[in-house]
Amino acid sequence: MDQNQYASPAAAATVTVPSGDIRAWEAAEIERSAVEARHTPAARLRTTEWNLQRYLAPPADTAFPLEYAFHVIGDVSGRTVLDYGCGNGENSLPLAVRGARVIGLDVSDDLLALARQRLSLHGVESRATFLAASAHEIPLPDNSVDAVMGIAILHHLDLARSASEIHRVLKPGGIAVFQEPVRNSRLLRMVRSWIPYRSEEVSDYERPLTDPELRAFASAFREYRSRAFSLPFINLVQVVPLLQRFVMPLYRIDAALLRRTRALDAFAGIRVISMRK
Repeated sequence: MDQNQYASPAAAATVTVPSGDIRAWEAAEIERSAVEARHTPAARLRTTEWNLQRYLAPPADTAFPLEYAFHVIGDVSGRTVLDYGCGNGENSLPLAVRGARVIGLDVSDDLLALARQRLSLHGVESRATFLAASAHEIPLPDNSVDAVMGIAILHHLDLARSASEIHRVLKPGGIAVFQEPVRNSRLLRMVRSWIPYRSEEVSDYERPLTDPELRAFASAFREYRSRAFSLPFINLVQVVPLLQRFVMPLYRIDAALLRRTRALDAFAGIRVISMRK
């Protein structure tokens, strides 16, 4: 369900990591990213035309969170867009194809090398600049970008520092769009605590966020919107091969349930949020 609301200025995003620990945090992320880069085969850097088309002009009522994020960011042609935590450039690519001047920022040199390779393979490398830098200290001037996009990045970061930096570099009237994992339900948090498995691609610092944390993150912005996606049954699609043939109808059911019953938002595992400065 799409929620349009003004964030309370009093609800400031909290600093989750002491200043002296930020470098250790980022070192852990660099290590995690190196594992991710090693596990990314060259073939995955070439995006199919069908998959790319999904993100060029997606509809507002799409059932897929990433498509919705690309819908919300709007027309980016000729605009400077910061791909915040760009990783291997998976989302930098459609932004560049849509005509944006992309600035991809990531702490990992290994992932940025893949991002450059990805855009080169698709012939749009001239439309992007990639920066190896901290998301907590963006090396860009104040009011220098028209839009910010971040996909599954905030849950790796100190929210207060990143909110301040995003607000600083975004031009007045600019939009920031994020897709993040959330875990609001106490029941789901309890169930997840019973499962000790942690992939080597997951660092000790990342964690699912909550709706209050996201609203606090947006507190300095004048407008905030949020839409919920991914009820628990959607996770089964990822792990049960027999369900792969039902991906499209299951996502449509997910969207229909969340559209009709707001109480289910608490059990949805993904949020797409947008904020306007």
